[in-house]
Amino acid sequence: MAGLKEWLLVFLSMHFAHYCCTRIDDDACIYTGNSQHRCQPKVNYRHKEKEVLDQILGPGSYDARIRPSGVNGTGDSPCIVFVNMLVRSISRIDDYKMEYSVQLTFREQWMDERLKFNDYNGKMKYLTLTEASRVWMPDLFFSNEKEGHFHNIIMPNVYIRIFPNGLVLYSIRISLTLSCPMNLKLYPLDRQTCSLRMVSYGWTTDDLVFLWKEGDPVQVVKNLHLPRFTLEKFLTDYCNSKTNTGEYSCLKVDLLFKREFSYYLIQIYIPCCMLVIVSWVSFWLDQSAVPARVSLGVTTLLTMATQTSGINASLPPVSYTKAIDVWTGVCLTFVFGALLEFALVNYASRSDTHRDDMSKKCDLERSVSLDVGDYEDGPNSFNMVRSNSTKPLMRPELMMSRDKMSQIIHQTPPMEQNSCWKSWMSKFPTRSKRIDVISRILFPMVFAMFNMSYWSTYLFREGVDEDK
Repeated sequence: MAGLKEWLLVFLSMHFAHYCCTRIDDDACIYTGNSQHRCQPKVNYRHKEKEVLDQILGPGSYDARIRPSGVNGTGDSPCIVFVNMLVRSISRIDDYKMEYSVQLTFREQWMDERLKFNDYNGKMKYLTLTEASRVWMPDLFFSNEKEGHFHNIIMPNVYIRIFPNGLVLYSIRISLTLSCPMNLKLYPLDRQTCSLRMVSYGWTTDDLVFLWKEGDPVQVVKNLHLPRFTLEKFLTDYCNSKTNTGEYSCLKVDLLFKREFSYYLIQIYIPCCMLVIVSWVSFWLDQSAVPARVSLGVTTLLTMATQTSGINASLPPVSYTKAIDVWTGVCLTFVFGALLEFALVNYASRSDTHRDDMSKKCDLERSVSLDVGDYEDGPNSFNMVRSNSTKPLMRPELMMSRDKMSQIIHQTPPMEQNSCWKSWMSKFPTRSKRIDVISRILFPMVFAMFNMSYWSTYLFREGVDEDK
């Protein structure tokens, strides 16, 4: 029984030793003479990072003020920095200030042979730093930046990775407000190109060159949504600049935005059309309804003016004419023309009334003068005058005028008598009524022609600008 217990103890001790001991670089388990095993502790390579960092970033071995050597390692060639970025969001595009806000993850990569270290057979893939001041950094800045800030919640969103071959990766999350000069001639049927420019501030191209990383230098998140724009595409390019102090390396990204037209169609174009059509209701009201027609014309005119001022308040005061200015200006002209049309109708109505009054007065004076003339011919003609006065339509003078009128009518050409236009206009005896009837046809026809020319012109120009 005792032998069985000893055999079990030896068996369990051997399996325990085999379980706790592993091989890392060399044999970690050392066998002793009394058949007992002693395990060497595992190497913690995270603790080795401090030794490596002290070795490569020590004050005697590394100076962050000196730029890395070039490609050939002699220092004669410039340091090459590869740039790539991830566009996380574009919060707003301001037409009035001509700027846009973007949040992105910005990355730079360059080779610094002074930072090479032993990776312990692949066990130490890279070193991570959070202090950018400990290594040399490219002096890149955004030339069209207005405002910008880093993100420090919960910790600063920045890191530096140093790889065993000396490759340095710098990544940071930043938010920028950048200027974007816009051409608003086709607003709101326009496309805008906003740039993101990155330039070296102090190092010339003899010392530092920025290059786009091969493959996919600019990435955009898939769920990128803008309130009134659509990001159609983006292009990368180089924009080196020359000044009195030398030539500086420059990179740029052109973001092409297309303005969403549905918002403006609902908020601007359809309401303006409705106001113009409402102003035409005045043509169908009676010409004697002066308060109704005046109030309708003034109300639509003021509403259209308010709409126009509200549109211009959200846009910069540019010196050229925009597409929306043409639309609102013509709509305002139509509304104002409807109000002027009523003024013309009112004047024509009063003129017709005055002419009718004068015609009646002339007829009355003519009939009185005829009666007086017949009485002055003699007392024998009194009965004749009396008989003629009782039947004024049978007077010789009036019969002669009727004969003359019939001759004039019969002398008119048959084309004019059978004219459809004159026969239709003869249904409206007064000039004021004719003006209203003509306006009912003329205003919608002209407005329809304007819509055809407006949309064909600006949509065609939009296509031409897109091809360019």
